[in-house]
Amino acid sequence: MQTAPKSYSAYHKEIDEALNDEQLRKTLGNYAVNYRTNRANVMRDVDEKGLIRAVGDFKDKAAAHMEELYLQFKAEAEKRGAHVYRANTAEEANQIISDIAKREGVKRIIKSKSMTSEETQLNHKLEADGYIVDETDLGEWIIQLRHETPSHMVMPAIHLSRYQIAEDFSKVTQVKQEPDIDRLVKVARVQLRRKFIAGDMGISGCNFAIAECGAITTVTNEGNARMVETMPRVHTVLVGLDKLTPTIDEAMIALQILPRNATAQRITSYVSWVAGPTKWLGSPEGQKSMHIVFLDNGRTKYVKDPVFKEVFRCVRCGACTNVCPVFTLIGGHKMGYIYMGAIGLILTYLYHGEDKAKYLCQNCVGCEACHNVCAGGINLPKLIREVRNRLVDDGNGDMMGSLMKMVMTNRKLFHSLLRFASKAQKPVTGGTQFQRHLPMMFMKRHDFRALPAIAEKSFRDLWPNIAPKVSNPVARVAIFAGCAQDFIYPEQLIAAVKVLASRNVAVDFPMDQTCCGLPLGMMGQRKGVQDVARQNVRAFVDGNYDYIITLCASCGSTLKFQYPTYLANDSDISAGVLDRFVNKITDLSTFCRDVLDLKPEDFTNTHEKVTFHGSCHQCRAMKAAGKSRELIGSAADYVPCNEEEVCCGFGGTYSVKFPEISAEIISRKVKNIVDTKAERVVMDCPGCVLQIRGHVEKANAGVKVTHLSELMAETILPK
Repeated sequence: MQTAPKSYSAYHKEIDEALNDEQLRKTLGNYAVNYRTNRANVMRDVDEKGLIRAVGDFKDKAAAHMEELYLQFKAEAEKRGAHVYRANTAEEANQIISDIAKREGVKRIIKSKSMTSEETQLNHKLEADGYIVDETDLGEWIIQLRHETPSHMVMPAIHLSRYQIAEDFSKVTQVKQEPDIDRLVKVARVQLRRKFIAGDMGISGCNFAIAECGAITTVTNEGNARMVETMPRVHTVLVGLDKLTPTIDEAMIALQILPRNATAQRITSYVSWVAGPTKWLGSPEGQKSMHIVFLDNGRTKYVKDPVFKEVFRCVRCGACTNVCPVFTLIGGHKMGYIYMGAIGLILTYLYHGEDKAKYLCQNCVGCEACHNVCAGGINLPKLIREVRNRLVDDGNGDMMGSLMKMVMTNRKLFHSLLRFASKAQKPVTGGTQFQRHLPMMFMKRHDFRALPAIAEKSFRDLWPNIAPKVSNPVARVAIFAGCAQDFIYPEQLIAAVKVLASRNVAVDFPMDQTCCGLPLGMMGQRKGVQDVARQNVRAFVDGNYDYIITLCASCGSTLKFQYPTYLANDSDISAGVLDRFVNKITDLSTFCRDVLDLKPEDFTNTHEKVTFHGSCHQCRAMKAAGKSRELIGSAADYVPCNEEEVCCGFGGTYSVKFPEISAEIISRKVKNIVDTKAERVVMDCPGCVLQIRGHVEKANAGVKVTHLSELMAETILPK
């Protein structure tokens, strides 16, 4: 039975086990690369964004009318001869199904894949009550033989190799099986056919429960689900209330994106619709017995939650796991309790409680890749942050988050500590840009990168002497620095000021600005983020600015897309003031391309070979990676990089909490960069500079790492 970690130390041990599993990492790593390519190809013939909006819309409406749809489904299904039940809890659902089996005189049960039955841990209950239970989905049967749980919602045995499976099949058949895939499939077919024939009751899941006709739908790639639904004399369906769908029309919309998102197929091998019991000549009535059990288990509670109700858009495609850099390294057993990946971190909290979610929900790097591919358009990173917020609100935060809040909400204290650090660090920097001589007690698991030195002078301290004087400006802008560029990398901001001033842009730097609050948000410190958000809005609100420019995509994403949530209905910051602030936020690349219209003729192209790291929030939140590439191509010879838009593993506080995972992600990233043979890699985020430059230094990779602003400043021509 799957367990959830009870402490960080226990969780780190589990993560180490996964990271030391070469087969797991190879399998998931290869699959992730192939999936991204295949998904992009299969989405070309549909309106992907339109389908995502349509699925989100109908799932929202269905969730809002869950009770009415349930009653409609129940009436229609019973009209067609099915028996419909409703269970408030997982335990109640399991008992209902066990009682059905007892009444029907069942001895052997065959099952098709059902994550809802994993949620209730149905097999354990049925086996404890004396029934023989056999999974018939190939992947589910394999993990049943191994006494494991699924590691992926669509491909439950994706973590296993053919060699491991051959060993398992050798044990069950008592004949040595060779690791030949075709042969192993034939062996499974022979074994499973016997179970289909012997089964008294079939238990299936359900992708869509169609209220207008009382039909259940299963979407599969193996014929086992149809066998489970048709061969035994009893068919029992376990389905969550969130699967209720008004009509077949909505299900047909979802079917256009579900297979594409799940396995990069246009359609699965089988889509089955069952409306009432089918004929069965072995019974006196001449038809099967059909039972449909609807599970609540918190669904009716959270469908009324203004934030978490969005989770019911999920169609269980598993795409959020396929693109997750963390899942790719450690798999579903270490990134989930029952449900895995981004959606699993949320559902663990909703369906299984705070104690199961407390440590698991921290293991999200916040790269937004899951949000970018979700078939229902769920803002998964936002919901994961909300889980963390509520854990802290309920007293389940940690000391690190509390200390960060205390320091970072006090701007003067925070900045004073950074200035003190710039002076106190000299014994460990040796006059270099890195902290080279930190005692190992401060470097546990963090020696995969060289940490940067605090700048001798912050940007805000340099500003009075470098502020440009511009007459008749084409635009008036303010710079939002963020703490990393203000105190660690002021040269990135200085470069941006040079570029802007060269095109007659008036630049200001409000001194009352502070950290954007993203690190606090990653720690679940909602009140801390709200505090610094108010400070930042006030710092800029009175300025006569056309734009507020950020050189950090993570900061830009926080200011533009998270502040409206954190400051919604705030008593100190009015909605009008907040809207004006948010609407002025833009990133440097977008401003340079769309406002200044910088083109190749504005630069001296040095023909330096330069590759690009697409910072997560630049790609998926600000959606400006294409503009960054255009600017690189104007100033140098752009060299594409493999997995260019995949996370570097920094994630702010994430790399502090999970350095072992961060180390593996950045190692792969730098390898891809080195493989381009480029002389330089540029990016739009100082956190990514910290991570990539630090690892390049440790690995002696010999690649120059800079912000895009620095490349532009070196090559911009005078107007």
